[in-house]
Amino acid sequence: MHQVTTRHFIIATAGHVDHGKSALVKGLTGTDPDRLPEEKARGITIDLGFAKLNLTGPNGEQFHVGIVDVPGHEDFVRNMIAGVGSIDLALLVLAADDGWMPQTEEHLQILTYLGIQRIIVALTKCDLGKIDVVTAQIRAELERTPFKDSQIIPTSVRTGEGITNLKSSLAKELAGLRPPRDIGKPRLFVDRAFALHGIGTVVTGTLSGGSIRRDQDVVVQPRNLSARIRSIQNHGRDLEIAQPGMRTAMNLPDLSVGENGTQRGDVITLREGGSPQATIDVLIERSPRVNRNSPAARPIKNGSSVQVHFGTSRAAAKITFLDGSPLAAGQSAIAQLRLESPILAFVGDRFVLRDSSEQNTIAGGTVLDPEADRASFRSNAQVRFLRARATAPHDIDVCVRSEIALREFVLRKALLNKSPFSDGEISEVLARLQRAGEIVLCSEIVTDRKTWQQLRERASSLIDEAHKCNPERAGLDLNELRSALRVQEANVFEALIADLCVKDFIRKGSAIARISHRPVLPADLEPVERKIRESLSHKPFDPPPRREIEPDRRAQHVLRFLIDSGEVIEVGPDAVLLRDNFEHMKARITEFISKHGPATVSELRQALESSRRIMVPLLERLDRDGVTRRVEDKRILGRII
Repeated sequence: MHQVTTRHFIIATAGHVDHGKSALVKGLTGTDPDRLPEEKARGITIDLGFAKLNLTGPNGEQFHVGIVDVPGHEDFVRNMIAGVGSIDLALLVLAADDGWMPQTEEHLQILTYLGIQRIIVALTKCDLGKIDVVTAQIRAELERTPFKDSQIIPTSVRTGEGITNLKSSLAKELAGLRPPRDIGKPRLFVDRAFALHGIGTVVTGTLSGGSIRRDQDVVVQPRNLSARIRSIQNHGRDLEIAQPGMRTAMNLPDLSVGENGTQRGDVITLREGGSPQATIDVLIERSPRVNRNSPAARPIKNGSSVQVHFGTSRAAAKITFLDGSPLAAGQSAIAQLRLESPILAFVGDRFVLRDSSEQNTIAGGTVLDPEADRASFRSNAQVRFLRARATAPHDIDVCVRSEIALREFVLRKALLNKSPFSDGEISEVLARLQRAGEIVLCSEIVTDRKTWQQLRERASSLIDEAHKCNPERAGLDLNELRSALRVQEANVFEALIADLCVKDFIRKGSAIARISHRPVLPADLEPVERKIRESLSHKPFDPPPRREIEPDRRAQHVLRFLIDSGEVIEVGPDAVLLRDNFEHMKARITEFISKHGPATVSELRQALESSRRIMVPLLERLDRDGVTRRVEDKRILGRII
């Protein structure tokens, strides 16, 4: 039996005030989306309204559609933008008795700025106007837009004409769309937050990027508030799991409603979803359709104050253009947005810019770098990165390559974490680039092959130079190597050492050396060696303090050589013993305890004719080695004996 598939989509209305958007939604769904008393009284939509619609596709597919009804009045454009940020299809509504109007144009530009790919035009009130004339006008207006081939469906909610045809057209359009993607990075942009008696705080929004389940721990950004989802609903149905593309309501009883809790503009996501940032690098685009006589057509000057509409939020920001030049209508430019409040943006996210007074929509844009830095905005590396990414901000290959080129060393799990690509998709690209020899993936560190090879060569040269200058040493101290390489990230350095030790090199405690390296004491240091041995042999169980044995750099090199070669044992910071003497002391201590039972430090010191300066660190060393074990103030034999 053929299995019927169910897919979830979101549609939003758009269009001029009083063109019948809400009435059309009611005609399609039976639900009046106007919910506020003021909306009922004034007869216009002020805030977002919601309804559901079930459709059947041409091949029997079932579409569960959430409809967002947006206000058309120019005073409420900010609410309109909040409703169309996460939609799959727009329903552009025009009245046959009015035709193309100012808010029709502004809404169309907003849809374009937000990257909406498909629209259907619903020509309402077709029983009142000249359909052919208005249809020709609409075709002319859409000619130079991404929507020039969109269907235009005449409708009338008064007579019922065209409603069935509109539903059929919506179903066919949805059948041609890819279902919303689950990339494992859920984000719900909150468009409503309210409290219900006995239930607590409820937030609603459109879920995108990934699934989310009941009882899951989430975080509310940008305030970084932790919460747990008590329950989930989709248009009144209880769910265990909400999927991308669903209108989703979550009960978050841990939170209040408002500035200290959650509100419209917040993002519900997972803890690993990243942190919000107040500085982002972007590509700004201005529509060529702006009326030249409109204030919206004025050039945007460098340093201008703007309102950034992102998701369901808006934030004041300063705009800084890369080249510092004003941006005219019809132009695009790379810029940095410095926001007054942070946002959780991903690479490729779209947004809308309005002027600081919220009177005019002036531009749109795409996020290029969601974790930008003000100081490096005009650096050569950042400029190359931004120009590369601006050519194709939604191309995964471009994004991966540009990210690696900019960061040099990237932790695999952090690579493009804030992007529209799944972990599996990123892994596929990395595997392909690795096979092609473009990148190196070593111990979860990703870098380009040239950078890694240069780092390996520098490290190899430093190790070889250390062997040449200090042949008596077992190897180059790892801290010295890291400092010389100027590698700040510990995980990058550890990956480098692991890679070097795959072949040709070996790690020796806190040092690294070539496998072929054999420490040898230079002839000019042999007299120093004899002197050290004599000092350690004169009183074998109570030699002088280390600082007296190595008074200068030459003596330090020789003593380090003897320690590395195992001929001298380091028992404490200021205590060293010849290996033979160390072994004799260990044997005498175990013999004494075996014969006399548990012994104090003083008893062992006297028995071996040593000193407390030597005996205390020696016994602590034997404790660590399992030879002895401390019980109160005495030593007994350990498990190794």
